[in-house]
Amino acid sequence: MNIAILSRNPKLYSTIRLKQAGEARGHKVEIIDHMKCVLFIEKKKPVVLYQGRRLDYFDAIIPRIGASVTFYGAAVVRQFEMMKVFTAIESQALIRSRDKLRSLQILSRAGLDLPKTIFMDYSRDTEGIVEAVGGAPVVIKLLEGTQGLGVVLAENEKAAQSVIEAFHGLHARIIVQEFIKEARGIDIRAFIVDGEVVGAMRRQATRDGEFRSNLHRGGVATVVKLTRAEKSAALKAAKKMGLGVAGVDLLPSNRGPLIIEVNSSPGLEGIEGATKVDIAGKIFHYLEKNALKKKIQKDRINA
Repeated sequence: MNIAILSRNPKLYSTIRLKQAGEARGHKVEIIDHMKCVLFIEKKKPVVLYQGRRLDYFDAIIPRIGASVTFYGAAVVRQFEMMKVFTAIESQALIRSRDKLRSLQILSRAGLDLPKTIFMDYSRDTEGIVEAVGGAPVVIKLLEGTQGLGVVLAENEKAAQSVIEAFHGLHARIIVQEFIKEARGIDIRAFIVDGEVVGAMRRQATRDGEFRSNLHRGGVATVVKLTRAEKSAALKAAKKMGLGVAGVDLLPSNRGPLIIEVNSSPGLEGIEGATKVDIAGKIFHYLEKNALKKKIQKDRINA
């Protein structure tokens, strides 16, 4: 098959691994910078142009869209969808997952356990906000933050007030969440492909005073076997978000696993390093099954 990886950086581990895995399985794989794509829109003739070429020969795409370019990246994915190209991440699911508030609302409606969360429109009622999520310390997050950036632990109400006021002064949208003390700087990433958990790792914060376990923040990853509750929660979260490929992050708590995020472009380096599982190969198996099915349907329509 002809497969495109939509990525702005061909040197990223995840991009390289996906290209290697696809080529090892006999596919022709190209890395396409989605921000350099031009979308030509005409009645029933959607086309993606790239460096003077028409990208009308791909059987499937793997979007690796950064959070800062979600709008245009999702538009490119949508254009390929209109061209009947199978995508590992659907455009609507990509947009949905990148909106942290919307994601939490969807997961809450689905009955999944989450940390208590407050979203407000520049409210000055800091005391009421902190009390609503169980009191200090509290976690304050930028809605647009990624990889642990824009996440602050406020140890007391005064610190929370200062952080909230600072973010509001920058006209930044935030959420305030309860701090899960018993997690002790640990979270769990479950990697899901096509409705199955294909790998899971425990991430541990290692720096003194650091509560964020993100690998980009110096966290350490080790392989972990999910409990039945953790596996069930992760699979349900990915399904409700409409994601065929997802990284679901959970916090262990006294009331069971809590979903903190569902990532539509999860990195491969940490999970493959911890589990020694060929996650990239699993993604291509998912593509092969679904792209072939879509191709057969398309041929029947054109016959």
